[in-house]
Amino acid sequence: MAISTAGMAATGDYVKYVNPFIGTGGHGHTFPGPVVPHGMIQPSPDTRMLDWDSCSGYYYDDTTINGFSHTHLSGTGCCDYGDVLLMPTVGRQDYFSLGSKSQRMAYASSFSHRNEHAEPGYYSVLLDRYKVKAELTATKRAAIHRYTFPESKNAGFILDFDYSLQQQTNKEMQIEVISNTEIRGRKKTMYWAFDQYINFYVKFSKPFTYTMVTDSMALDKGGRKRPVAKVLLHFSTKKGEVVLAKMGISSVDMQGAKMNLEAEIPGWDFNGVRASARKAWNDYLAKIDVKDKNTQNKTIFYTALYHSAISPNIFSDVDGRHLGMDLKIHQGDPHKPQYTVFSLWDTFRALHPLQTIIDPKLNQTFIRSLIQKSREEGIFPMWELSGNETGEMIGYHAVPVIVDAYMKGYRDFDVEEALKMSVRTAEYDTAGINCPRLVLPRLMPQAKYWKNRIGYVPCDKDNESVAKALEYAYDDWCISILADSLGKKDIANRYATFGEGYRNYFDPSVRFMRGKDSNGNWRTPFNPTSSVHRNDDYCEGNAWQWTWFVPQNVDGLMKLMGGKQAFIGKLDSLFSASSKMEGESVSADISGLIGQYAHGNEPSHHITHLYNYVGQPWKTQALVDSVLHSLYHNAPNGLSGNEDCGQMSAWYILNSMGFYQVCPGKPVYSIGRPLFSEVTINLENGKHFTIVTKENSRKNRYIQSVSLNGKPLSTPFFTHSDLTNGGTLVITMGDRPNYHTFRE
Repeated sequence: MAISTAGMAATGDYVKYVNPFIGTGGHGHTFPGPVVPHGMIQPSPDTRMLDWDSCSGYYYDDTTINGFSHTHLSGTGCCDYGDVLLMPTVGRQDYFSLGSKSQRMAYASSFSHRNEHAEPGYYSVLLDRYKVKAELTATKRAAIHRYTFPESKNAGFILDFDYSLQQQTNKEMQIEVISNTEIRGRKKTMYWAFDQYINFYVKFSKPFTYTMVTDSMALDKGGRKRPVAKVLLHFSTKKGEVVLAKMGISSVDMQGAKMNLEAEIPGWDFNGVRASARKAWNDYLAKIDVKDKNTQNKTIFYTALYHSAISPNIFSDVDGRHLGMDLKIHQGDPHKPQYTVFSLWDTFRALHPLQTIIDPKLNQTFIRSLIQKSREEGIFPMWELSGNETGEMIGYHAVPVIVDAYMKGYRDFDVEEALKMSVRTAEYDTAGINCPRLVLPRLMPQAKYWKNRIGYVPCDKDNESVAKALEYAYDDWCISILADSLGKKDIANRYATFGEGYRNYFDPSVRFMRGKDSNGNWRTPFNPTSSVHRNDDYCEGNAWQWTWFVPQNVDGLMKLMGGKQAFIGKLDSLFSASSKMEGESVSADISGLIGQYAHGNEPSHHITHLYNYVGQPWKTQALVDSVLHSLYHNAPNGLSGNEDCGQMSAWYILNSMGFYQVCPGKPVYSIGRPLFSEVTINLENGKHFTIVTKENSRKNRYIQSVSLNGKPLSTPFFTHSDLTNGGTLVITMGDRPNYHTFRE
């Protein structure tokens, strides 16, 4: 791989620090193709299409490329998309199936990372089989490709419209060649999203003749036939001839795809589009200015910031239309677009809190999108994808995203409607919800019924009962503080009581959160290291990790455990315990282990900061230091788990700056271990918040003193208003703990 810095300005060019290949190996599930911040389109190479590590279409260890499709998810644990694949060819155009187990299409080409380059807004690779150089760049809703061909009388492209990641079911397909330079199409696929619509319009700079392939075809001999929609394009080329292709997409209709393209890429200026994409990324990355001699850490940081702005994605066309959760076309304001891809179980923890710091206006746009989706769906979405409810994960975490913004003073949305829909989402009621029948039990699980009826979720009545109940308690606490601020005392009191529901699951005999059945008996047998993926009392974790999910009331959890010293001892045990996991099907998401702390998955992300609540901040500092240095790297396998739509990166961004928000909804930041000598956050209000770290080194990981605007801090916390008012946080480091840095 290559990351070029040639011709870059000495200052203000943040893009040169981004390595889009971070997370493309291991199980990070990122992709290297060009995008702009929160863009609708994600053109990127697909190197595989099956199994878990095909979630983004690209896996760094692979050696062949199937082509370049135009929709991709960043860092998810489930797969979808991979729409409208384009592949240049020279010579015979093979397109017959290589079998249902093959990761390769017949027209795939080998490639080498030596001849591959990626940077924000641009990607290129040499396709060895065809001796064609492929280059891609993008705008918000459109992409332009540039292909440099060898001399050939048999050059062309394969436009594979029935292709998708994970061999999805194509429920509808329509494709039309409308001139000797234009093709358009419309498709509905069924996979993770049950009704995912994609419309495209593509225009080529060189006229072509073509062969349309629409016969049904089996992936294996004698297997079930599947519908096919491929266009084989033909033309001759001179040596070094450049052929361009530009494509627009839309979830609405084919005309929308064409409008998107014509509005954003009216000409054939590939270099101009590339330069605009680079500028868009520099503008975004400039929100945080890092000064440090360690370029490796800066690369990890700015790549994390880059990954934090890939999703949510714009979902409205340039004319303001979007596909609703009710599968109807809605006309909106073109200047107030709707967004899609809300991985809320992950992103409520750090990504959205980060957005309240660096781009609160955009975060409020996300909230308005969630409110609009609730009108279309009937409740807040759980995990929304391309206008579809997937019902993935647990909880109702649109609520903390909204409440956290509100409590920080960002209220440019219908707050009354947000509260009303939060209560609707928290109550068990299956009526009036627009979602697929198979999704409804996950979106509206019986756990909500039991939580509201008897005060806890019995483990014999619903799966993942402990994890669901702990997250419900937190979400309900969020509802209570929003209701209280709006003077809705009855709602506030009811949901404050629900917010204490975590107390029902702590078993003092084992000192873990444990499943309890409908008769009030603890689940037996009990093993805190056991994991049966998505089929036990926890969710992608075990009792060790989930016992700590009470961010709304750390003091309450401490009392359950027997007081401060007992809490500290238990927390120490989490990080010193054996990392061995047991169970029939241990969740692959439990990764990035320090003892039983699992940084590779979200339920653990707040835990390192809990020592700040019990007067032992030096332990938080040491643990944050360990995670920053051992679980993030400038390499394809540089993440300890799925990137999860920006959450894994957002954790790094906040913690490397020196702080983290343990409880979204409480506008308070916990101080950890800053990584850089100086970081300046360029705030939306025109002010600046700077963190200066003195005596900083790899060895000096312990805080000796902290001052905010010249005044010593007596606790390892500061508020959101401290940050947004602007100023300077000065932190002095040393190689040994200072037990008296903060006065309790």
